[in-house]
Order: sequence, then structure tokens, then C-alpha cells
Amino acid sequence: MTLVKRNYNNWNNLFDELFNGLPSNYSKDLNVPPVNIQESNNAFQVDVVAPGLQKQDFKINVDAGLLTISYEKASEQETKAEKLHRQEYTLKSFKRTFTLDEKIDADAISAKYENGILQITLPKKEEVKVQPKEISIA
Repeated sequence: MTLVKRNYNNWNNLFDELFNGLPSNYSKDLNVPPVNIQESNNAFQVDVVAPGLQKQDFKINVDAGLLTISYEKASEQETKAEKLHRQEYTLKSFKRTFTLDEKIDADAISAKYENGILQITLPKKEEVKVQPKEISIA
């Protein structure tokens, strides 16, 4: 076993080395919900994990080839008679933006929210859909 002495004049280098092994889906902005993106022959599907929200809480916009999914938390100044002893989670505002490919039919995008998952379907344009084709052997 060899001991290696390192000179950490800059604390950022130490932190970079310590936290460099975090998973790739670990974001610097912890308020951003994780997404899964799947592709089928007819469409792409974006699944956003966002439990505890209502479908009217989301805003989904398409502008200049960008798909933007956002949630803006309304500030509540409600005073409660109960005393809060511990609060380990909060619902925070977020915004995710994705670049749309020219294969996507932006006019036919649809979305639904069910069981804490926002599912956005991005249909492919007709000319881009992969049609199975059988090739005969001569």
C-alpha cells in the first residue's frame, strides 16, 4: 500500500475529488425532478417524477424548438393553529427544458398526470416513423 500526499491549496479540488463519484443522475440542482425518456416507433415519451402535485400545477410549453416543463409553487402565507415540529420535505418550484428534434410533431404533443408521474407523449412526424419492411430475396 502506498500513501500519496496531496497538497490541497484549493478546497474546491478536495470537494471535486470527494464528490466526483456521485451517480450521473445526481444533479447540482436538487430541485429538478428526474425524468425517463423512452422511444417507440411512433413517439417519444417523457416521464417526469413529481408526486404530490396536481395536473393543473404544471405548465408545459413548446416554443422555438424547446419543450419546457415547469411548476411554480404558490407562496402560501397561511397561519396554522398547529405547530410544525419537523419538516423534511417541501414542494419546490422547478423548470426543465428539452430541445425538440425535427422528428417531433409539436402540434400533436399530449400529456397526462397519473400516480405522481407526468407523462408527455411526443409523437413523431409521419415521414420519420420507422415502418417495418420485409425484403424478398431474389
